[in-house]
Amino acid sequence: MKSTKANSKFSIDFVILAIAILAISTSGPLITVTAAPAIAIAFWRCFLGAVATAPFAFKNGLRNINRKTLTTSISAGLLLGIHFAVWIPSLRFTTVAASTAMVATQPAWAALIAKIRGESFPNKVWFGIFVALLGAVLLTGTDFSLDRRAVIGDLLALLGAIFAALYVTVGSSARTKLTTAQYTVIAYFAAAFALLVLAIITGINLSGFSRQAWFYIFLLTLLAQILGHTLFNITLRSLSATVVSMGILFEMPGSTIIAALAIGQVPPWQTIPAIVLLMIGMFFVVTGYKTK
Repeated sequence: MKSTKANSKFSIDFVILAIAILAISTSGPLITVTAAPAIAIAFWRCFLGAVATAPFAFKNGLRNINRKTLTTSISAGLLLGIHFAVWIPSLRFTTVAASTAMVATQPAWAALIAKIRGESFPNKVWFGIFVALLGAVLLTGTDFSLDRRAVIGDLLALLGAIFAALYVTVGSSARTKLTTAQYTVIAYFAAAFALLVLAIITGINLSGFSRQAWFYIFLLTLLAQILGHTLFNITLRSLSATVVSMGILFEMPGSTIIAALAIGQVPPWQTIPAIVLLMIGMFFVVTGYKTK
């Protein structure tokens, strides 16, 4: 009986994982069509995500929140804010396919950070990093020959991947002590604060958008920020972190297909081999490096 229930939960979680992939795959296309400054989109995405999660975060009190977990969560959130500040603008310069492919190299950077911190991993991971690096170089070179402006987007997305890896690395210790909702609220509010400061410094308006832009911002928050990441966390009850991480990699083709069907953005065929290399590289990294 227990085995049947476990298998049933396992099957359901694969369905949930597929829905989560579809939800986060809307991120790139929605950002591309939203007529608002990139920093404003990033701010509202984090702020609204934090507000929506807050009612579930502290229903059991604050007993597991101390100075260390609070400081770590805030630090991670600031890195998350920088991640969005550099990745979202990349979609103004390059295609959804190229941007999501570059930012999906996050596991490779996380592995390299872990190596610097003294961890070890098998040769399979090094091979994956090498293949992904070839893909990144090929994609940048191809974009340079087709549209030099797109190279800016590629580099911003790659920088976004590095900060995403730092965010995950810094926040990993706090996530073992706090509930997912608690960590999410603190990190998202910290990210929103960082983006608010950046908007003030650069003079970017955070309001005054059209109704359509606000609709897209709310839809982005609901689908990618809340639904997608929440469902990914749910699937961890029966699926391994490696399987879930592999699922996240499918945001690359998912976003590309949605962008092609919904907004008519088809990536140049010359970039497809590079994107395939990036995905293959990340497959080896994720399956070779055990996610904690």
